[in-house]
Amino acid sequence: MTPAIIFTFLGFALLRMPLAFALGLASLVGLYVGGMDFSVLPQRMMHSVNSFPLMAIPLFMLAGELMVAAGILQRLVDFANSLIGRVHGGLAHVAIVAGMVLAAVSGAAVASASALGSSLVPSMRQQYDTGYSSAVVASAANLGAIIPPSNAMIVYALMAGSSVSVGGLFMAGVVPGIVLALGFMGLASFIAMRRRYPLAGGTIGLRHVLVQTWRALPILLMPIVVVGGIVAGAFTPTEGAAIAVVYALLIGFFVTRQLRLSDLPKAMFNAAVTAAMVGALIAFASTMTFAFTIDLIPMQLTAWLQGVTSDPMVFLLLVMALLIGVGMFIESNAAYIMLVPLLAPIALAYGIDPLLFGFLFVMNLVVGMMTPPVGVLLFVMCGISRISLNELMKSAWPFIVFQYAVLAVCIAFPSIVTWLPRALGY
Repeated sequence: MTPAIIFTFLGFALLRMPLAFALGLASLVGLYVGGMDFSVLPQRMMHSVNSFPLMAIPLFMLAGELMVAAGILQRLVDFANSLIGRVHGGLAHVAIVAGMVLAAVSGAAVASASALGSSLVPSMRQQYDTGYSSAVVASAANLGAIIPPSNAMIVYALMAGSSVSVGGLFMAGVVPGIVLALGFMGLASFIAMRRRYPLAGGTIGLRHVLVQTWRALPILLMPIVVVGGIVAGAFTPTEGAAIAVVYALLIGFFVTRQLRLSDLPKAMFNAAVTAAMVGALIAFASTMTFAFTIDLIPMQLTAWLQGVTSDPMVFLLLVMALLIGVGMFIESNAAYIMLVPLLAPIALAYGIDPLLFGFLFVMNLVVGMMTPPVGVLLFVMCGISRISLNELMKSAWPFIVFQYAVLAVCIAFPSIVTWLPRALGY
């Protein structure tokens, strides 16, 4: 079954068929070749999506949509601007800080890119070239899948099973996420000075900072309440996502007062469409994973890798190299769903910390969202800024290289990833 599934999937994918349907048709071909009853397909699909933890994804997406509709972005920008001051690349710093806070609200890179790009690029391009402005916003949006809550980490944890917890993965992303944000700001300053962009931002004043912090405080408290409750064990990730939706509604109706009842259908529709895409991928891929298990592919792959090397570090480097290539050509959710059930158990067999492996897996594919030819964030920013991919890549490549450098540092020094979750008991 396995060769038939792989070649069928690659064939449909090369024809640019949506990956969810390519997975489904490949699974049907595999079942036919293996002489199995087609009723296995709907049974496996239903079983894979009939999951309480999976409900966290549409709820977090809905919370992010509601927060954007509630007009929180302007408050975040004002808050970030009050902290930055008049420096080289000041507007870029504002975008990065706003993206960092928005990441702790939306949990999704694409949603953050859409919100930040439409709001900040018009003002940024008045001082910077459009390619640089778009690259900064894309990098800031990429923090959405690293800083908790993260929809990507929820999908990974669901695919990996009981070996890793969502809360543990959330905490694994905190320190690297902060390192990425600070590094982006340093890189933005360096590029701004090298290109002689004008100084941007205002003078830092304590009163102004306090005023903007007070205005943004309800928004800043949201990730503390939601993620803090999950980490403390007060509620599950799904319950935390539901609390985030209620919190977003309260902020929109009673704090910013910009959310209207007429905004709710659009927010729910956008969240439902995105969640349906993820659900379809999970449902169709579950049959493919089932067929691979019947053919003993995980056991054969484990035996082959252990025959190639017995060194966990070599295995980890091989997986990271594989994921760099995968991230360039395959949508990240599809990659999680296809590869995590195969590779996560092998990593356990090598004795690799499941939290470390999970975070490195997620971060590698997150960087892939900015790498051509299938980097979804690149296409989002090209659409918003109306520039070519080549023009965007001229300014984006330093940020991509920096993200891979942070990934390498996390591989070399695992405590950067594991210290905080282990300190919290994960």
